[in-house]
Amino acid sequence: MTKQHEELFSHHEHALEKEYESCPKCSLSLQIRNSKHGPFLGCTGYPACDYSRPLVEHENMEHQIIAGSVCPECSHELAIKKGRYGIFIGCTNYPTCKHIEHTEDEEEVIDCPECKKGHIAQRVSRYGKTFYACDNYPKCKFAVNYHPVVGECEKCQFGLLLERKMSGEKRLVCAKKSCSHKQP
Repeated sequence: MTKQHEELFSHHEHALEKEYESCPKCSLSLQIRNSKHGPFLGCTGYPACDYSRPLVEHENMEHQIIAGSVCPECSHELAIKKGRYGIFIGCTNYPTCKHIEHTEDEEEVIDCPECKKGHIAQRVSRYGKTFYACDNYPKCKFAVNYHPVVGECEKCQFGLLLERKMSGEKRLVCAKKSCSHKQP
């Protein structure tokens, strides 16, 4: 090995485990700690000192204002924001103005096969999973996990089919849980 490489590998401490600056609360050193949300810098004086901060500063979505955009309700600017269910476009005058831009794709309107009053809408669960449910909730609790397609089941004549990927190919399946008939 060259002298330069020997110097790099002769250190006993790993580069990420070295001490960083001192804690602004108690002047002890900060070190990398791990949590279920990822690594962070924490005070070595924990639990007496509870100072911590993220190891990586993520870009704040609140500051991404869309240039030239105007809220139709209050005339303030619109911004790209990050919320519980993902990224969305909302008014910068929140909480006074609660305007949100819906970025739904122009898709075919599908009537709910159970209540016959509502329409099937794409939703995102609090865990980030996409599902499709009746927009007449809570009166109608119809929901499916796969993309709905207008059609009728050959076996039970239920008014909705689901597009599922099975064995590498897309197939249509009855949306009624008790039937689940696979269409050719």
